[in-house]
Amino acid sequence: MQKFDRILELHQLFASRRRPVSMDEIRRELACSDSTARRTLRYLRDFLDTPLEYDREHNGWRYTGELNHRYEIPGLWFSPEELYALLVSHQLLNELQPGLLSRYIDPVKDKIEDLLKKQGGAAPEVARRVRILQMAARPADLAAFRRFASALLERQQVRVLYHGRERDQTTERVISPQRLVYYRSNWYLDAWCHLRKGLRSFALDRLHLVEIRDDTAKEISDPALDRHYATAFGIFAGVPKYTAVLHFTPEAARWVADEQWHPGQEGKVLKDGGYQLKVPYSDDRELIMDILRYGAEVQVLKPKGLRDSVAVRLRKAAALYKK
Repeated sequence: MQKFDRILELHQLFASRRRPVSMDEIRRELACSDSTARRTLRYLRDFLDTPLEYDREHNGWRYTGELNHRYEIPGLWFSPEELYALLVSHQLLNELQPGLLSRYIDPVKDKIEDLLKKQGGAAPEVARRVRILQMAARPADLAAFRRFASALLERQQVRVLYHGRERDQTTERVISPQRLVYYRSNWYLDAWCHLRKGLRSFALDRLHLVEIRDDTAKEISDPALDRHYATAFGIFAGVPKYTAVLHFTPEAARWVADEQWHPGQEGKVLKDGGYQLKVPYSDDRELIMDILRYGAEVQVLKPKGLRDSVAVRLRKAAALYKK
């Protein structure tokens, strides 16, 4: 039994008993020698500051007073594997938005590393051993991110300047933040737009925060947000209007069959070894980009509008390579 396991088992033994536990019973429960049992007792009492005392009348050890059934060892319920997982989570959060919560979570990271050392775990090398690769990420301004996050959680309206790439125009808007979304290596803000009187999704790097208003944000229920943002394919939200039917070759099927394009997708393996995928969508812009990734390995069967749009883009791409 590892040192950490003995300490945890001994703690659970005291926490579950109303009467003092004798040294003979401690040795039996831990399956260890007398010296090991005493070292574990000293560690529990002196290093972890547990309310442990020796009861001479009953010749045994116990937790004192009312703490008997409520005391927990701070942090010690984590196994080394769980602590490593927490460090990986810290690394992931730090890579998604460097510096975002560093001043708050770095002290926690230090405590986790200290717990690992006390439990005999290996020196953490998360930053060196775990790689997090982001593709086409557009870094968000750290100060602005914190202010948007604050307004979101405090349920306040914000006045912003929004520059849309598609029309290359800047508009001033008042929005009620609903959710922050991390999607394909970039941050988006789902919000109620008071100018357009509807739900919109804004790329965070295209928003310039003018002020956080005192007005309370308009509240949209979770089911309503899910219906708007989660029923159709991709970041372009809305109620699905169409269903794309895609036929992948047997070669591409090996990968596509294991991919989730949308929670509501339908897929089946075909007799020729290919794969048919049905995806609900409202706006085809992002869907077309994903289809084009597979080039000649996929054919759009339906609807005709999507099939024609993909064909136009493929012909334009092929034209670039004509001599």
